[in-house]
Amino acid sequence: MTSEVVENEFEFYSKAEKYWKDVPATVDGMLGGYGHISSIDINSSRKFLQKFLRDGPNRTGTSRALDCGAGIGRITKWLLLPLFKTVDMVDVTENFLTKAKSYLGEEGRRVRNYFCCGLQDFSPEPNSYDVIWIQWVIGHLTDNHLSDFLKRCRAGLRPNGIVVIKDNMAQEGVIMDDVDSSVCRDLDVVRKIIRRAGLHLLAEERQENFPDEIYHVYTFAMR
Repeated sequence: MTSEVVENEFEFYSKAEKYWKDVPATVDGMLGGYGHISSIDINSSRKFLQKFLRDGPNRTGTSRALDCGAGIGRITKWLLLPLFKTVDMVDVTENFLTKAKSYLGEEGRRVRNYFCCGLQDFSPEPNSYDVIWIQWVIGHLTDNHLSDFLKRCRAGLRPNGIVVIKDNMAQEGVIMDDVDSSVCRDLDVVRKIIRRAGLHLLAEERQENFPDEIYHVYTFAMR
């Protein structure tokens, strides 16, 4: 439980905002010095996502996606824009969203909105998104704020839409990282929060071919 490791909620959020303001607006900056794993990450995410975009009566649409904790738009550029007609981005760091406008290039014209906001305060527009992609950012939310945000995401989905979380998982419990002011939860804690938000897990997958020294990374699809 984050309530056991986050002593001061205001400090937890403000320290994280300050940390990201000092991070270079580059792919390497977004990935904490692991920029070289970006293509492995994107390729795995594409395979995972395409299972839901294939033909069938419950096929997820490809009109609009939302990239949460989008940074400079690495996921928007390489994963979402190639698959969706339009994308919206939300990130707490204004400098990253400014950088995104040049980083995304011509295809960036299909990004409709750049929302500068922490996810604890952000509400996706109801019934608007086919996919809401949330990667490497849930650790910056307390359990209550994450559960509430996921409820708002559920309301933001179009018919057959999905919410995807891709993030680091701890071996056991909840671990605090004082450097970037984030937490890392274990699988059971994350699954409980997903259920609490009224979402049902459709798929869960462990990322392969990442460096041994980093936390295990899992991807969840839910609606």
